[in-house]
Amino acid sequence: MNANEIRQKFLDFQVKHGHKVIPPAPLVLENDPTTLFTGSGMQPLLPYLLGQPHPEGTRLADSQPSMRLQDIEDVGDPRHTTVFEMLGNWSLGDYFKKEQIENYFDFLTKEVGLDPSKIYVTCFIGNEKYGIPKDTEAAKIWQSVFKKAGIDAKIAEIGSAKIGDERGIKPGERIFFYDDKENWWSRGGGIETTPLGDPCGPDSEVFYDFGEDKQDIEKYGQSHPASDGARFMEIGNQVFMQYRRNEDGTFSELEEKNVDFGMGLERLTAASIDSFDVFKISLLRPIIEKLEEISHKKYENNTDEMRIIADHLRGAYLLAAQGLVPSNKAQGYALRRLVRRAVLRALDLGIGQDFLAEVLPVIAENYADLSDDILPNRAHVLEVLIQEENAFRKTISKGVKELQKMAKTNQVITGQDLFKLQDTYGFPLELSVEEVYKMNLKLSEKYQDEFEQVLAEQRERSKTASKGMFKGGLSDTSDQTVKYHTACHLLLAALQSEVDSSIGQKGSNLTPERLRFDFNIDHKLTPEEIAAVEAKVNEWIAADLPVVYAEYDKDYAFDELHAHGSFRDRYPDRVTVYAIGAGLESPAGSKPKVSVEICGGPHVSYTGELGHFKITKEESSSAGVRRIKAILE
Repeated sequence: MNANEIRQKFLDFQVKHGHKVIPPAPLVLENDPTTLFTGSGMQPLLPYLLGQPHPEGTRLADSQPSMRLQDIEDVGDPRHTTVFEMLGNWSLGDYFKKEQIENYFDFLTKEVGLDPSKIYVTCFIGNEKYGIPKDTEAAKIWQSVFKKAGIDAKIAEIGSAKIGDERGIKPGERIFFYDDKENWWSRGGGIETTPLGDPCGPDSEVFYDFGEDKQDIEKYGQSHPASDGARFMEIGNQVFMQYRRNEDGTFSELEEKNVDFGMGLERLTAASIDSFDVFKISLLRPIIEKLEEISHKKYENNTDEMRIIADHLRGAYLLAAQGLVPSNKAQGYALRRLVRRAVLRALDLGIGQDFLAEVLPVIAENYADLSDDILPNRAHVLEVLIQEENAFRKTISKGVKELQKMAKTNQVITGQDLFKLQDTYGFPLELSVEEVYKMNLKLSEKYQDEFEQVLAEQRERSKTASKGMFKGGLSDTSDQTVKYHTACHLLLAALQSEVDSSIGQKGSNLTPERLRFDFNIDHKLTPEEIAAVEAKVNEWIAADLPVVYAEYDKDYAFDELHAHGSFRDRYPDRVTVYAIGAGLESPAGSKPKVSVEICGGPHVSYTGELGHFKITKEESSSAGVRRIKAILE
């Protein structure tokens, strides 16, 4: 079966078991400022999982196109894609673990035809601190379904992924217990960060085994389902929402329990053809074959470039087919970025002008089965995206010429030079750096810092030009925006406390709906780091700390108060300093200050006014800079 056939098989299977198939949500959700795109099948259904009755009843199913741009830097390996399709089914207070697990296993083995001996599963090991028992119920159901398939499924209590990397798996083991880092679902992540009042619960993930020869012990440790290694690939996750976090932090069982199930169509299709490489499935392989044809190069020798092009153009097609157009803001900028990254990789393959005109029809054919309700603007995709390709190729041509001129007069290409190329000619920083190396030019070792400094200076000039429009440079001075401004200070302090003391702010954008915060760091934040930062901010909010300010000479603020502020030389001689947690001139031995920053305000008076802080996304912003988006609930 190809991917389209598996999608239809799944929906038909769910209808046979009493589910109503609901239409997928658009990739760009209206009235949801927390995220650029629909990132999972569950996201559009969250109100119903939180208790709102669904008009179609208690058994639902769909196939939801989704996009996660936080994975964009990982595209190029055999598994990661920015766009994917999530097959999902839900029980809203209806059936629970037994029916879900049994039906899922039947679908995998009888409908799709997966070999039961290649299926492995995980369950939640429990948490004594919060009185949540081990999910032996799910494990026993799994043992029963494996037994019917002639498999004696032994159980292993591993705990953490780190222990698994050291231990590996023993003969006969097929069901594995892990902690809340792996097998607990809540909107906040792990148990400790589960929001008060929210439904939550254990989950049971399902993995496909590609064989012992795929493991890389030297790189990842021993193989086990929760490993980062290549042997096991997750193909589905069943969330059993059976608890609610109470106001006192404890957990109690829900009277009406929900099932939230999601399964990646691309990964399932790869498992069905026993291919570790998802780019060999029917939704992606035809794109690769077209790239081989027009580049006269083999996929096996150019996997990174071809995977990036195939993934990015598929995502661009779906976004444009839903009516999005390239721009320099929000979702439109994401679309522009996908197209331009694809064009850059095409240049690496030696593919010339108008390659989108050859590739996009292949993608359109792959999605011919989807209705016009899902892709209402598909007739205009070619026109919209080819126009973007042509504009970008002109930008590249101008940028290369200007860089060549710079090379004749500059012994070293600086960050200031690269900023001019981007600001004046629209030549992207990453492309400038690549061209500098291709032309064997010398690049300043501090080009990133130099680029950021000039960028910050330009922003400051823009702010000065519009002085008086909004106090403190905020989008407005509403109560909620002021709260987000204060939350930014707490976020920076938490990043310095929980991740790296050298982290500094590289930019921010605040609206009444959310905050966006850029900071310097040399790696993608781990789930544990994100949870720790979020928990630290909420700890300071719960403490209801005072927020005070005063004016000081700039040198005193930096040297004596150790206030944080970027680009010291740009500040005036007198600055306003805000402190959170204690007075600015508190005597020695008094309660330490959480945050001390040079800032124009305004801010709340006490942190307790902020509400619950939740990180909704962590992603790359630019080279050496990451971006956090967060909301106050």
